[in-house]
Amino acid sequence: MPKMKTKSSAKKRFRVRPGGTIKCGHAFKRHILTKKTTKVKRQLRGITNVNAADVVSVMRMMPNA
Repeated sequence: MPKMKTKSSAKKRFRVRPGGTIKCGHAFKRHILTKKTTKVKRQLRGITNVNAADVVSVMRMMPNA
C-alpha cells in the first residue's frame, strides 16, 4: 500500500494548530486594492481560521497533519 501524500498546495496555505483548528491567510488582498476601502484592507491583515464547512476538505488534503 503506498503512502498517503499531502497536497503541496495545502501545506503551503494551511497550518493545524495544537487545538485542532486550522489557520490560513485572508483572501482578496493580492491585487486590485485601489477600489477597496481602507477599512476592508485593514481587516484582511493577519490570519484567520478556516471556516467549519471547509475543515473536512482541508484535512483530507493533509492526511498527516
